Parts: sequence; structure tokens; C-alpha cells
Amino acid sequence: MYEEERKALVRHLVRRGYISKHDVVKAMENVPRHLFIPENMQKYAYEDCPLEIGFGQTISAPHMVGIMVESLDVRGGQKILEVGTGLGYHSAVVSSVVGDSGHVYTIERYSGLAEKAKENLKNYKNVEVIVADGSKGLKEHAPYDRIFVTCAAPDIPEPLIEQLKGNGKLLIPVGERFMQDLILLEKKNNKISKRNLGGCMFVPLVGEYGFR
Repeated sequence: MYEEERKALVRHLVRRGYISKHDVVKAMENVPRHLFIPENMQKYAYEDCPLEIGFGQTISAPHMVGIMVESLDVRGGQKILEVGTGLGYHSAVVSSVVGDSGHVYTIERYSGLAEKAKENLKNYKNVEVIVADGSKGLKEHAPYDRIFVTCAAPDIPEPLIEQLKGNGKLLIPVGERFMQDLILLEKKNNKISKRNLGGCMFVPLVGEYGFR
């Protein structure tokens, strides 16, 4: 079901230059996005747009998921932290890229979404869903090779920077509540560099280091 629509979407993403890496292309071909959104929205699953998933939250547009995974340079065997699980689609794509030797820890603030995400991700054995304040990261499993945040913060939370490995990368939307820049932070030789990847629009990160 929806296999042709999914393949057509991935061809669109490749053609527009959003994704190009083989492992990212294969992951987005293989992960069934329609199973990670509410049933009444499934007919829109393979349109390149964000969709509401409840609790005032959204699932990112497929092109944004592709941009984020490629920009982070996610690789096999890495330990990843995601802040903002939603219903688990982004986690599933990253899980497929890191493979069995990697692991994805994903934090969701809303327990109702987290429970649904756990069910959606039950076949992704390298993903663990935690209900917590994601703005504080997940210290007990740090440091991480890669950290990405799927909600917008007024600034980059300091705990996330601290929990990033040396030579690690962190990707987060930073700005106002309704308009942000996608910022790629890299930690090299105890030095921090930041690069602006362009404008974006995400729901706000709520928590100690997010919006109040």
C-alpha cells in the first residue's frame, strides 16, 4: 500500500536536491510514512508537506527530514539523540541509516504521542523512546555522535552542546516561535562552530531551555 506514492516522493526529493546519499535515499524509500501519522491523514502521507499529528504537534515535511538527516551526516553505528519524537517517523528514518550497530534515543514531552510512537517503532529495535523534557537532553546516555531537535528553541540549549561528542554535530531550529533558522553546530578540538542552513518553521520546544 502506498509503495508507488512513496517511490514517487523520494524521486521528487532527489530531483530537487534535498537528498542524494544512498543510505538516506534507501531509508526514505523503505520507511512507510503513512504508518506514522493519524489514520485520517494517511491519504496525504506522501505529499511533501508537514501534517498535524495531535497535541498541537506536527510531522515534518519529508524534504525537511531528508535535509536534516543528510546535513547531520548520519552514519552507520552512531549513537543519536533526537529531541521531539512525535509519532516516530524521523526516528525510523535515522534508525534505518545507523543500522543495527547504531542506536537512537528519542525524547518526547507528550506521553500520549510517546505511547503511539513506541507502538509505531516496535519493529525498530535500535530506537528507544523516553518521555522527558528534551531541552535538557539525556545525560545518562551521553555523549552522542549526533543530536537533532525537531522543534524550535530561542537559543541552542547548553545541555545539548555538553552532551555532544568531540567531532559531533548538532542540528536545531533557532529563532522566534513562528520563524527560525536551521543551525548546524559542530564541536571540533573543543571549539564550537555554527552554520546557518536557512529559514524554517517548527513548533516550539517547550521546557527548561525552550519556550515557556
